[in-house]
Formats: sequence, C-alpha cells, structure tokens
Amino acid sequence: MTKITVKPDCGNAPKKELLKQLNIAFARANSNFLADIVSDDIEWDIMGDQKVSGKEQFTRKLETLKSEKVSELMLDRILTHGKEGAANGIIKMENGNEYAFSDFYEFTGAKGTKVRSITSYIVRI
Repeated sequence: MTKITVKPDCGNAPKKELLKQLNIAFARANSNFLADIVSDDIEWDIMGDQKVSGKEQFTRKLETLKSEKVSELMLDRILTHGKEGAANGIIKMENGNEYAFSDFYEFTGAKGTKVRSITSYIVRI
C-alpha cells in the first residue's frame, strides 16, 4: 500500500482537495479516477519527456506508469486560484528511486472541476 503524507493546509478548498485526490490517484495508479477527472481534450506536457494529447493518449500513458510502483507520496504544497492550480512534492518508488515533482494544472474554467492541462516537471533526486 502506498504511504500518503499531505501537509495539513493542503485541503481547505474544493479545488485543493480535488488536486490532492488527483495526486493520490497518480501515486496509486487509479487510472479510472484520473480518466474521469480530465477533460476529453486533456494536454499533458511532461517536460523533457513527451506531450500527451487527448484522453485516449492520456489513459495509454497512465497504463505505462503502472510498471513502477510508488511506495510513498509526500505532497508539500497545493495552490489554486481561479482556473489554475499547482502541486509539488516527492514520490518514492518501491525500487528505491525518488523524484521531486511540480505539476501545474489548468481547469476547464474557474468553476470547472475537470483538468484541461497538466505541465509536469520531474527531477530524480
């Protein structure tokens, strides 16, 4: 089971809670939840790696990520304002690799609950 650590101030607003659940879903490889939370025209730019366009490519990419198991997710900060949000933290893998990440999100609108785009910065530490 993946250990989840979230700073207490990371969930006091609906969009912060949504981004917290999204990051937990990534760590637990919950592709069904992730496919439901993104828009059909999702754009995911994994900086230095690849760009993913559309829900079909998004779900295929999620399947490739299931091969590496996450042992721990530490969410440090979640910020939201209007139709934008961001989260950062550290992911520890079962194979011993650790990654620092920062993700930037755009929702379909200020009141939207679907993620329209994600820009991910991932650094092995």
